[in-house]
Order: sequence, then structure tokens, then C-alpha cells
Amino acid sequence: MAVSEEAILRSELRWTIVVTGTITVIMVAILYAGIVHHINPPSNIETVDPKTLHLTGEFTEENLGTSIDAGGQITARMVATQFAFQPQCILLPANKRVTLRFASPDVIHGILVTGTNVNTMIVPGYVSQVHTVFTRTGDLLMPCHEYCGLGHSQMWATVRVVPEAEFKPDGSGRALCDAR
Repeated sequence: MAVSEEAILRSELRWTIVVTGTITVIMVAILYAGIVHHINPPSNIETVDPKTLHLTGEFTEENLGTSIDAGGQITARMVATQFAFQPQCILLPANKRVTLRFASPDVIHGILVTGTNVNTMIVPGYVSQVHTVFTRTGDLLMPCHEYCGLGHSQMWATVRVVPEAEFKPDGSGRALCDAR
């Protein structure tokens, strides 16, 4: 039995509508996430010299950890290097917008903070930056999730989230984890 040309055209039209509808739904979801929830791909391409990372600039040892600037912006800086994070622990307040900045002098690393939406790659030569709000307090594990060599399984750090009232930076605006 031969299928008429009209039946073929109707079938093709139905599939065209289905495909167009699917693409439209996906595009609306992307626009909704980007505009309403501010979920956007990383766009601040910022480079750093991995050979002099620890000698000058924002990733020197005295700048690592959590700091508050004069405008109240909370920023935590960390260096991921084989096979450790420096510092091993960062202290952050709950329910406040924070910026996490990472750099690596050696190989690609990846971090995620358990139980949160923080998940990024740290590529040598680039600064990785994440903005987030931690809503629950406690010590959150932050392992490296990108294989970086034989010591990879021991590469982890802690994000210590404390209630806002307990977050007390020192006179220079720095907040460090205490020894627990």
C-alpha cells in the first residue's frame, strides 16, 4: 500500500512542530535560569602566571584565606597544588554572599563543596571564581575531584560555615579557621 504524498507532508509537519517545540522549551529554560536565577556560564576570564603565583599578587601566602574588604565583600582565596589546598580550611559566614577564588600553579584540579552547588575546575594560568551563599553551618568537605596525580586521594580541604554572629574577622579584615 503506497503512502500518499499528503500523509508524508502531514507527518513531516508534525515532526517539525515537535522539534521546534522542544528547542523552544530548552531555550526558554536557559533564559529563565540565566535571567531569573542568575545562573550563567563563567565569563570572567582572568589569567595569572602560575610560575609566580605565590610570589606576587592576590595569591601570596598572606592573602590566602577569608577576608572582608572595606565595602563588606567577603572573599576567600585558595591555591590548589599537588596534593594540598592552601589554606587547608576557610572560614565563611552563613547566609551571606561570598566569593571563592582559586588558582593552581601546577596541574588541573577540581573542587566541589559537599551539599552545595559549588563545583568548579581550577586550571593553571587562570583564576576560577564562584559566587555563592552557604545556608547551613558546619564543616563542609571540599575534595579535589579532578585526578591530579598519585596523592589525589588525600587532597581535600574544609569550608567551615559559622552563623553570621560568630563570624568575627580580625582588625585587618581577615578570618581564619581556629584549631578544633
